[in-house]
Amino acid sequence: MTVRDDLIRQIPNLRAFAVSLCGSSERADDLVQEALMKAWANIDMFEPGTNIRAWLFTILRNVYYSNFRKKRREVEDSDCKFAANLATHPQQFGHLDLVDFREALAKLAPDQREALILVGASGFSYDEAAEICGCAVGTVKSRVNRARGRLSESLSVQSGADFGPDYHSRSVVDAIKP
Repeated sequence: MTVRDDLIRQIPNLRAFAVSLCGSSERADDLVQEALMKAWANIDMFEPGTNIRAWLFTILRNVYYSNFRKKRREVEDSDCKFAANLATHPQQFGHLDLVDFREALAKLAPDQREALILVGASGFSYDEAAEICGCAVGTVKSRVNRARGRLSESLSVQSGADFGPDYHSRSVVDAIKP
């Protein structure tokens, strides 16, 4: 008996297992078909003399759970209403904002830049940053405050609303949302 015959003989068992997993005979047929295709494509991985039934059931189970994880992230949108409301801001502004930020950061005094990076970007506490810099905590707080102020001034940032897309992009995206 060939491996092909063994595969064909296992189809009813695979189908019964697939129905028990997904609860739908139509989905079970698709699941069995996909599992058999994977098995056939990887038949060289099967070791003759071992349990082909267990091998096929493992493939079917893995296909089921892979599809389950994939479908969990998908959204049912047969009438395309959800897709019609999707909009994103242009990405080039974020890149340009980052370029501007790097230039402004480079213009800061070295001690202010160091303090800001330690506290703001690296997540150190003021106490830890003071220990790293070898100065008082109040000095680090002062440097960070002055650095933030200079960055805000250099980048013309008055509040958090100044970050992100410009007025025109924001108004287009907001107009699309329901």
